Amino acid sequence: MRSLLSALALCLLATTAHAEVGKRFAPEKRITIDRVTGRTLTLLTSGAVGDAKIYQTHPSWAQDGTHIVFRSSERAGSPQIFAVNEITGDIVQLTDGPGVDIGSINVARLTNTIYYLRRDGETLTLKVIDLTALLADSAAGKLKPEGYEKVIGTLPAGFINAGGFTLDADEKSAYFGFDQKKAPPRPQGGPVPQVPGGILAMDLATGKTREVVKSEFRMGHVQANPLKPGEILYCWETGGDAPQRMWIVNADGTGNREVFKEAADDWVTHEQFADADHVIFNLMGHTPKLAVRPTGLMVVNLRTGAVENLGQVPFTSKGRSFWHNGVAYDGSYAAADDFNGDLYLIDRKTGARTLLSTGHWMKPDHLHPSFSADNTRLLVQSGLLTDGKKLSLIVVSIK
Repeated sequence: MRSLLSALALCLLATTAHAEVGKRFAPEKRITIDRVTGRTLTLLTSGAVGDAKIYQTHPSWAQDGTHIVFRSSERAGSPQIFAVNEITGDIVQLTDGPGVDIGSINVARLTNTIYYLRRDGETLTLKVIDLTALLADSAAGKLKPEGYEKVIGTLPAGFINAGGFTLDADEKSAYFGFDQKKAPPRPQGGPVPQVPGGILAMDLATGKTREVVKSEFRMGHVQANPLKPGEILYCWETGGDAPQRMWIVNADGTGNREVFKEAADDWVTHEQFADADHVIFNLMGHTPKLAVRPTGLMVVNLRTGAVENLGQVPFTSKGRSFWHNGVAYDGSYAAADDFNGDLYLIDRKTGARTLLSTGHWMKPDHLHPSFSADNTRLLVQSGLLTDGKKLSLIVVSIK
């Protein structure tokens, strides 16, 4: 009898965990024109509830090229993952139930799937969702009661998630940042407390885990090379300026080293892979002290150390400095936002800079521009529609 009750309880929990999966929301899509640049903006969500994009180090577009995956703590009444059809505007809920880590979303490039972490008490589990089946069944109104996700593996007991996780280029492994011990709370407006960190690898076929590397500092922004398997970029996370921000290591733990060795007055942030052999980052120039020396949107060659400066906005302008970046892996374009909420496109071949869109507030969060896989569009999150109160998702055409 006890076994039967336990089985029924597990079934109830499983049903609850995906009760709203596949739920459809009416399209909120509309088209508007940027009042300064005249460029067309496609508003995918209205701003009535806060919707946030995936961080610019990770893909936002699903492999099908049509759906954009995003997160919201408000749309379903709890933190959940959603997809919006860029063409029709239809919005579909992808997860439900407690414990969804909406900061952990990884959209696969090789398959039409997404990976994410779900917490159940002290247990942290990696799961994968079949987007093709879920989206098709949602559209047909014939959802499977058993759901569309499966367990890949469980992280070790006592694992303290820090710095996010990433899929390797061949999507055979995932890499997770961690703290070696519990960190004290971050003071309001203060730096990130420092504890030693590290990176853990998980085999996606077996769920087995192994340690890649340990660090003496707080782990941040773990991201695998999207074009070359077995190489991981990470950072010293301080919440501001770090003595040496960028680091790289091979997936087998060898070759751990600094990227772009910093001078005392360098403020490096928002690094990501620009292609298989380059990293793009912001060398900040937003203070009078920083502005007296060369700063800007930089690209460093991982093999030779050579550095290219893609330019900077004047410190005396409202923008003050480029802040975050996006990049096309084919070497054609980079994108950057500034402190004024303006969005720029940089032609990497000619150096030409184009103001794409303006007035995005940079609150309650920043633009975080990301390129579509075909490098024709940028996705941003913006407070434009709500005077900086809530975020909406906006696609900006660059062609």
